[in-house]
Amino acid sequence: MNNYWNKNYLYSIISDKTKYLIVIAGPTAVGKTALSIELAKHYSSVILSADSRQFYKEMSIGTAKPTPEQLNLVKHYFINTKNITELYGAGHFEKDALLTLNELFKERDIVFLVGGSGLYIDAVLNGVDDFIEVPVEIRDELNEKFKEFGLEWLQNEVKKLDETYFNSVDTHNPQRLIRALEVCRFTSKPYSSFLNQPKASRNFTAIKILINTDREKLYSQINNRVDEMMATGLLEEVKELQDQKHLNALKTVGYKELYAYLDASYNLPTAIDKIKQHTRNYAKRQLTWFKNQDDFEQFEPGDLEKIKAYIDIITSH
Repeated sequence: MNNYWNKNYLYSIISDKTKYLIVIAGPTAVGKTALSIELAKHYSSVILSADSRQFYKEMSIGTAKPTPEQLNLVKHYFINTKNITELYGAGHFEKDALLTLNELFKERDIVFLVGGSGLYIDAVLNGVDDFIEVPVEIRDELNEKFKEFGLEWLQNEVKKLDETYFNSVDTHNPQRLIRALEVCRFTSKPYSSFLNQPKASRNFTAIKILINTDREKLYSQINNRVDEMMATGLLEEVKELQDQKHLNALKTVGYKELYAYLDASYNLPTAIDKIKQHTRNYAKRQLTWFKNQDDFEQFEPGDLEKIKAYIDIITSH
């Protein structure tokens, strides 16, 4: 149901906080970048990127970063701020984003948070439980053992050290199991003991906007974007990073398929088709996640004036 002109709904999400974080979320390739730049220009504001791969300086074409011209139109934060060798998870982002917002809200009333990474957006809005920095050597060791002994070994280790978490987690997700196991080993405490901790308070009101469009149109835009990426040098970007393909940052759609091509697992047309397929699958998962959050208001990417009116109604009270 679209609540666009439902005043009772609008008033229900208005708090007494007079600083507003406008969240522009949505699937990859839907048109968030261009829309958010127009909105930020209109409100003389800035943009915090909530894209889990645009942090990395070395990954540009495959992550569909804003162009240099777009970056010059509006000040962006959290783009090109990390190297791919650096561990930077949702907990790190939560801490850094809240510190940045605290400074930005001293000078302005509206700031934009833009991206398709639901976990990172949720970290800013609601916090994360597991912000525990673990030495990378521990993670590397566990990844090597996982490769050697397989998923069953990983499951057994987590069950042995933290049966509570084991009984609640998706036990076929090795990344979650490794995360739990590394914390258990580093802290000598169950990973579950760190969950559901009090979150840092938020000094802003969130206005959550989901950008979406017809599925066929979205999938066509995804396919066209992949073709554009290939035409503008994605394969060359991937080749330049080939020595680092083992890093978690590069185990990303658009990169892993081309590494499979370079390893002779696919021919190039198959690799490109796989990128398109996996990107469409990712977009579907993104939409499922955002639609399960019941307080996002949905708009088309061309609804610039409607979105302005929606923001103005809320911020004027």
